[in-house]
Amino acid sequence: MASEHLGDRLARLRRLADLTQEGLAERSGISVDVVRKLEQRRKHSARLPTLHALSNGLGVELTSLLGDPPGVPSNGEADPPALVAVRRAIMPPLFAPPSEPGGAERLSLPLLRAELAEGWTLYHGAEFGRLMAVLPGIIADARFAAAVGTTEERAAGQAALGKALQLGGHLAIRLGKSDLALSALERAIDAAGQSADPLLPAMVSNSVAWAYQRQNRLDDAQHLAVYAADGVERDHVHTAEGVRVWGGLLMSAATSYARNDDYDTANTMMRTAERAAGRLAQLPPPADSRLVSVFSKSSVRIERVRLAVQHERPEEALTLARGMRLSKDVPPSWRTWLLLDVARAHTDVGDAAGAVKALEALRRVAPAWMRHHTLAVAIVTDLLATSSQPPGLRKLAEFLGVPQ
Repeated sequence: MASEHLGDRLARLRRLADLTQEGLAERSGISVDVVRKLEQRRKHSARLPTLHALSNGLGVELTSLLGDPPGVPSNGEADPPALVAVRRAIMPPLFAPPSEPGGAERLSLPLLRAELAEGWTLYHGAEFGRLMAVLPGIIADARFAAAVGTTEERAAGQAALGKALQLGGHLAIRLGKSDLALSALERAIDAAGQSADPLLPAMVSNSVAWAYQRQNRLDDAQHLAVYAADGVERDHVHTAEGVRVWGGLLMSAATSYARNDDYDTANTMMRTAERAAGRLAQLPPPADSRLVSVFSKSSVRIERVRLAVQHERPEEALTLARGMRLSKDVPPSWRTWLLLDVARAHTDVGDAAGAVKALEALRRVAPAWMRHHTLAVAIVTDLLATSSQPPGLRKLAEFLGVPQ
């Protein structure tokens, strides 16, 4: 639950791991005083490096402490039917004949690509329930397209199947199902290798690196992103598609460096990515940007703001965010993350009014997303604990279900 206090969640996970507070502190490499204050609700939130250390000490994914909304709870209960259908689409039953698409005829490749693009639009809009409903059909259509037709048509079908399974992997990550995510992405890599799209294996590799990051496998994520980026840089940075894929991989590698406490290297890589994004204006745009890696000057700046906030550099984060004009191709999910990070940065510098203003904007553009997000709850809880409580704060607390 988004309203569950971080300390309660931490204590529950610690007990499940059969650890004392002192044992968790030792395994995490942090002060036992931090663990005690969190569990006693004397400390309402923690920096992401601290949360990463705690999740590593507990042997759980970061989302167990700070989840992304809206997800499927990992509470031991059976998966809901919609998620079971997604699992069956990604991993068809053994020895069962492949199912054909629901329509009487095979979906044309242009229509299949349009179907895929709409699926990615749902994902970036955090419409995960709707996406779960349509994704099995998209994967079935793509799998059928990959199995019939001429050699060229089958290769195009494999490309569609790779993107559909990549989408399934992303959805599974957001739902906290890392086992399903890696299964989907392994199959996506295989399909990408059988396609005629030279950039698709690198795009899926970026998704795998993200899955590794969520499991705190930071070295694996970093090495994979760098390896894939080197291959793209060698052969494909003369096109907008190539620049976007290469830039997305560079950002992914930088994030892993930052989470490994090498902020300087990460910042240097992000500056390089930002300069590369400036080249996109001189290149013909992709046919459908929704099927290519998210990469632009705006997305790089958003990620730089996030890394600065996570590494206790709120002034730097606010400087980076000041005066930003987001490009039209920035997905809604990235815009919402930016507002949340700006609110966190304002809170960290003691600007309660600025934090409330950012949270109010977040509520206007993504109310469902905000209501489920534990970091939004943590920020409002922190603000309520201060002497300065600007107008609008109590309405936000009521909206999020934060006790006052």
